[in-house]
Amino acid sequence: MDGATAAPQNLAEDTWTVAGRTFRSRLIIGTGKYKDYAQNAAAAEAAGAEIVTVALRRVNLSDPSQPMLVDHVKPDRFTFLPNTAGCFTGEDAVRTLRLAREAGGWDLVKLEVLSDTKHLLPDMEETLRALKLLISDGFQVMVYCSDDPVYAQKLEDAGAAAIMPAGAPIGSGRGIQNLLNLGLIIEQAKVPVLVDAGVGAASDAVVAMEMGCDAVLMNTAIAQAGDPIRMATAMKHAVIAGRQAYLAGRMPRRMYAEPSSPLSGLI
Repeated sequence: MDGATAAPQNLAEDTWTVAGRTFRSRLIIGTGKYKDYAQNAAAAEAAGAEIVTVALRRVNLSDPSQPMLVDHVKPDRFTFLPNTAGCFTGEDAVRTLRLAREAGGWDLVKLEVLSDTKHLLPDMEETLRALKLLISDGFQVMVYCSDDPVYAQKLEDAGAAAIMPAGAPIGSGRGIQNLLNLGLIIEQAKVPVLVDAGVGAASDAVVAMEMGCDAVLMNTAIAQAGDPIRMATAMKHAVIAGRQAYLAGRMPRRMYAEPSSPLSGLI
């Protein structure tokens, strides 16, 4: 059966795996900046997400006298990915994730160690050091990093379960700023690569997936949209479209025009 008549690929069969866990959705969303936890949960459902990141320093998981994330974003419905948002040293990150493991038994985690600057880009020296500490402590670590292919390889060599380069500074909404570096990271990686941070529009998610990223993680792009639920739906379709375009294979780029119909045999 040729490509013109073959049945389209079943989306349910197009899965990806990280740290031995397999998922169908390639869109991961965060749990910050929403109006409330109910809106956050509605956005997660609209996005078709299976994984939600949880900023342990910023969400309420344990105080029943206050609104709690788990009352809306249910742990039996979503895989929680604890992250170290707000950490600026390796020690802070390790301490935070050890507390997460004690509180919820989570061992698949997202590491981010930020530079204490206006751009909040990752401090890669501290990130690599913290990764090695976490690996030795039995964690499976997805690592937020700069879009540096050299450091990305060092993280993978140190045992990272996934590489998560920033498309642009956190919350900037500027999209993927360095397509060349991201392409190099994807080409060399033997673990999943996810764009994390900087996505602002559905078109940014499409670009990431068309390049061959395994998934996209976003928070502000949905949470601070005029209509977060509608934007979550848009991002869901953008990720699917980009992934299908990647699997289909892009037409060659050409210097000159090529007619859509042959010129020979014209009447």
